[in-house]
Amino acid sequence: MAEWTPTMVEDRLESAADVFRSLPEVKPQGYFNAWPEYFHSFADQVGQEPRMRRPKPGPRDITQAEDALLWLRWLDPADARLLWLRANRKPWKPICWELGISRATANRRWQYGIAVIVWRLNGRQVPKKRSMDFVVGRAG
Repeated sequence: MAEWTPTMVEDRLESAADVFRSLPEVKPQGYFNAWPEYFHSFADQVGQEPRMRRPKPGPRDITQAEDALLWLRWLDPADARLLWLRANRKPWKPICWELGISRATANRRWQYGIAVIVWRLNGRQVPKKRSMDFVVGRAG
């Protein structure tokens, strides 16, 4: 594969969040519903909007999502949480409230987290004694 870019990493994290959101929910063993299934007759369905369902993710999608989730191990836990919240398309304001940081700080840490993942995916070590701006600038 060619060199990874920040856009590619963002897209992969967002698709991973979509995959995990579309998987069936985990239920305790022995969970069941005692209510009978209700079948709608044709007359009930006339005039209703059709329910569109997205197809379930395939094995390749799930594997790529799991790999993308493992990338977050390379980050500080707070930065990993920030990236995962953004991948789930949560707005900046609730993220800032939840993490107790300003919008500028959240954006700066998000860019740095994406840059660290890009550096690691491209096989380079992230320099410890360089600034966040250096790492972000050399990532793309």
